[in-house]
Amino acid sequence: MSAEERAVGLPRPENVDSWEGARAVRVVVADDQAVVREGIVMLLGLLAGVEVVGSARDGEEAVALTAELAPDVVLMDLRMPRCDGVEATRRIRERHPGTEIVVLTTYADDDSLFPALRAGARGYLTKDAGGEEIVRALRDVTDGRAGLSPSVQRRLLEQLLERGEGPERAGPSGGTGPGAADLPSTAGPVVPEADGLTERETEVLMLVADGLSNQEIAGRLRISTATVKTHINNLFAKTGVRDRAQAVRYAYQHGLVRAPGRRVT
Repeated sequence: MSAEERAVGLPRPENVDSWEGARAVRVVVADDQAVVREGIVMLLGLLAGVEVVGSARDGEEAVALTAELAPDVVLMDLRMPRCDGVEATRRIRERHPGTEIVVLTTYADDDSLFPALRAGARGYLTKDAGGEEIVRALRDVTDGRAGLSPSVQRRLLEQLLERGEGPERAGPSGGTGPGAADLPSTAGPVVPEADGLTERETEVLMLVADGLSNQEIAGRLRISTATVKTHINNLFAKTGVRDRAQAVRYAYQHGLVRAPGRRVT
């Protein structure tokens, strides 16, 4: 691991070769802390599939650079002087809808998360995210998916259920669906045999719904991260879901979990 990677706590992804050949995601990094900003720029510069085209010291600069450079994504801190990340996100999404926003912040509290999503951020990560997670979020948002960390997905589901809404009724991407009263209340895990999930694939799905990352799942099950990824790819294909957020909804709909962070037992 390089010095700059250690400085910001972002390890180099293991599978950067998988991004070779894809069109580079053009990124502007916005953070008021020079050491953090420069460390993130240096880290992303090491990775295939990412091109850092500019960096901003605050929200005002982020908005100006977006107008000048038309990046695919702005990697946005939230708490910055002059213009904070939420206001910068709102301005960019209004004026430059072709640019997506991924929040990268120290804060995962509701007062930071929900205003950012309402302002138009499609991704939200905390600064303990690994380099692979950051690049995956960049790819996800440019492909039209949400780039949310597992812990953020879990918090969104908790809020929806606390408000009496189901995972499909509302959220940053919109949509409608069953409310909390429609969630299954089975007494034990339901293995969706119609979709052909194996016992291990179902177990991995339940851990995804618990908000665990691939690395955490690997540690819990004592298997490699590559094996976890294989199980996730297989269960995605069998269930027809496209990303982790949809996998979490699937787990709720099929009674694999009763409430965020709790398996049905």
